[in-house]
Amino acid sequence: MKILVCISSVPDTTSKISFTDGDTKLNKAGVTYIIGPYDDYALARAVELKEQSGATITVLNVGGADAEPQIRKALAIGADDAIRVDVEPTDSFFVAEQIAAVAKEGNYDLILMGRETSDYNSGVVHGIVGEMLGIPSFSPVMQLDVNGNEASMTREIEGGKEKLTASLPLVLGCQEPIAEWKIPNMRGIMTARTKPLKVIPAAGAALTSTEKYSLPAPKGACKMIPAEEAEKLIELLKTEAKVL
Repeated sequence: MKILVCISSVPDTTSKISFTDGDTKLNKAGVTYIIGPYDDYALARAVELKEQSGATITVLNVGGADAEPQIRKALAIGADDAIRVDVEPTDSFFVAEQIAAVAKEGNYDLILMGRETSDYNSGVVHGIVGEMLGIPSFSPVMQLDVNGNEASMTREIEGGKEKLTASLPLVLGCQEPIAEWKIPNMRGIMTARTKPLKVIPAAGAALTSTEKYSLPAPKGACKMIPAEEAEKLIELLKTEAKVL
């Protein structure tokens, strides 16, 4: 079985975010980057499937050379080789287009990625990739087992969970508790240095560009209302918050 795991390089959630060039670009100075948290789950489950069935894992990233530390970490965790599409990931459709182009050439049985990235949170790339490849896609997948050419899955739905089966090939968006995050050991770190990392040009050009970024509005002041003054709270909800 050939598995393609798509990983994003995103700012650590503790990083302070600011913008530059007239608020059209993220200011990367001093920002720590990590593998997307949901992508980490996808990679961890791929490694478990590799250990169970002898699958091969290729890691794919759409991004610049500054993402290579995260790619090498994925190789240290257990991926066999990696591909980096050398282009800025401008929007979901463009990223999906790059993934689909690599997947068509590689003829993968299973394409795993996080349910969404923690920077843009679009949560649509897996569905677009599935449509471009003409194969089923499911998300968010919480449990995954593969037996031969059939995958058994549990995914989260509104108000509960859904169990389903489907034949490979598939595109899956993953989330916890599909697997536990894995930490590279020393042997993995050493071998990752020699594993193949192929850099390829983008397939096509992006159709969108960023006009401007802005930070969320600062939190407003919090009013504390004594429990015995419920009438006052109701009045404020009507007149100030205007939610009643």
